[in-house]
Amino acid sequence: MQIEKHISDLLYRYQCVTVPGFGAFLTEIIPAHVTGSASSFFPPKKVVSFNANVKNNDGLLANHVALQEKMSYELAVIKINEVVNEWSYLLQNRNRVVVKNIGEISVNNEMNWVFEPANTVNYLTDAFGLSSFVSPEITREVLHQQVEALEERAPIIFTPQRKRNYSYLKYAAVFTVMLGAGTFGYKMYYDQQILEQTLIVEKKVQEKVQQQIQEATFVLSNPIASVALAMPEEKLPYHLVAGAYRSEENANKAIAELVAAGFEKAKMLPINKHDLYPVVFASFKTLKEAQAERKAIQKSHSAEAWLLID
Repeated sequence: MQIEKHISDLLYRYQCVTVPGFGAFLTEIIPAHVTGSASSFFPPKKVVSFNANVKNNDGLLANHVALQEKMSYELAVIKINEVVNEWSYLLQNRNRVVVKNIGEISVNNEMNWVFEPANTVNYLTDAFGLSSFVSPEITREVLHQQVEALEERAPIIFTPQRKRNYSYLKYAAVFTVMLGAGTFGYKMYYDQQILEQTLIVEKKVQEKVQQQIQEATFVLSNPIASVALAMPEEKLPYHLVAGAYRSEENANKAIAELVAAGFEKAKMLPINKHDLYPVVFASFKTLKEAQAERKAIQKSHSAEAWLLID
């Protein structure tokens, strides 16, 4: 099973992909920037990092593997565990684990895992088709010095030419300007006359309408009851996920525990395409608010909280 391909596919859509029992691959969006004296342009991209402390199974990778490989969820979990055991064995023996198109994981002298991103794939779909390029430096001063050197060796001599008499063009230009001014003035006069006549007609129509309104008597035998217009709900596309459950009952229990812990905005999202009920700490209007709350919750309550974007 090519688990690297499944992780790579999920990184395009999610900011966090957890490999159960091994760690989580996280992404962070870096805006476009220009560096260096040669003006090297780099488009916006998602930078991948690795956190070995996030190991719990959130169901995302296992469900994706089950759908793509056409197997059961339980079998997908077993297949993932086999890959994790192989990776762990390699790292324990100080070998590198190469995750294609994502990065390499190695072990340093203190037996800590070190992740080096591949940086060969941009997982930001908004930047599709953009690539880095270098704008060549403009050498205006060098070209100017070359021209001066050529002039010293071969001076340029300008030969005066006989001037032609174009005085008749001045009279033609004056005539054209006068003709245009006369046409413009007539048009303004004509438009003003049309505007005045239109205002007179509109005034008469308004007077007639007002007179009919004053003479009319309105009687409503069956008045229509007032209709309450429901204001559209504010869209909150950024959700801070606490977990995903196959049972709606378990999801409701998780919500009750979160509310008891002080998360009054905890709720359950509609069932997703993996037949799971996501439970969120809260939903937010902007990405900045969601990321700030995620850092606070990861420090104080749960390090496994991750961000879901509709």
